[in-house]
Amino acid sequence: MKSTRLKIIDRILEVIGESHTIAVCSHMRPDGDCIGSSLGLALALLERGKEVTVWNQDPVPSKLRFLDPDQLIQAPRKINRPFDCVIAVDSASIERLGTAQEHIANRKVLINIDHHASNTRFGDINWIASREPSSGELIYRLIKEAGWKLTPRIADCLFTAISTDTGSFQYPSTLPATYYAAGELVKKGADLATVCDEVYQSYPLSRVKLLQRVYNKFKLIDDNEIAYFWLKKEDFDKTGATASDTEGLIDHVRAIEPVVVACVFEELEPELTRISLRSKDKNVNVSDVAGLFGGGGHQAAAGARIVGKPLGIQRRVIAAIRDQLQSRTT
Repeated sequence: MKSTRLKIIDRILEVIGESHTIAVCSHMRPDGDCIGSSLGLALALLERGKEVTVWNQDPVPSKLRFLDPDQLIQAPRKINRPFDCVIAVDSASIERLGTAQEHIANRKVLINIDHHASNTRFGDINWIASREPSSGELIYRLIKEAGWKLTPRIADCLFTAISTDTGSFQYPSTLPATYYAAGELVKKGADLATVCDEVYQSYPLSRVKLLQRVYNKFKLIDDNEIAYFWLKKEDFDKTGATASDTEGLIDHVRAIEPVVVACVFEELEPELTRISLRSKDKNVNVSDVAGLFGGGGHQAAAGARIVGKPLGIQRRVIAAIRDQLQSRTT
């Protein structure tokens, strides 16, 4: 496995070496791993003298803006000349790149770097490492094996990526190598005080108001093994919260002792719902649940977007979660 992965890294570095104009893209509704890994890679490429474009269809969440003071991450736009290389980071499918898709069609090579088991291998070159807890670790390894300079700013980005996708190193997916990578990033200048303050201790009031509504509305069913709640348009209107404020809300109900699976239903449009799923049991794979609805992710964290009437969606998703829980005990 190791030699195969190294061959993939060599191939990726070969393409990067031959490329001058490079686009780095990541998934819509960006989280810490998405922003940290794509920005860390982009900064490393800039250090190499590459002409780099960094795209995401959605704005950088407020708690992550400290990583991008120069606003390198931009909304996708029409560019007339082709890219020598496009690198998709932390995106399980090309559809997850959103509006960036149409603007990266004019390219020579598409490289796909990701850690989601549900990745559709949509690149010309695919480095999919589903055992890795974060894409940030993959970018760290790429930079390290290339022998590129790892600046304190890049270290901040990659430490944030690794920390957020491991739940601050608490999720069972965290590996011994994860702690080693984080330690090396701190050695290279990652500012722990700043990262922890910005990411974990500086929530906007709007998010706290949204969390208050979650605590008032969440439901426990099936002997308290399933927890779920809805986020409707009125929740955002009344709290002033934005989509980025929903990050991590699910962990508050997941942390309830008897809960095995937590689910958030988020109303995007009257008949379009985004679901997020979390599992605390290694025998309950929520990626399989999400897959039934065209989504995917990891064994312990997954999601999907589902078209249909809200109550019908809720019934179908809860039924699929129940099936997973029952198959665990039979």
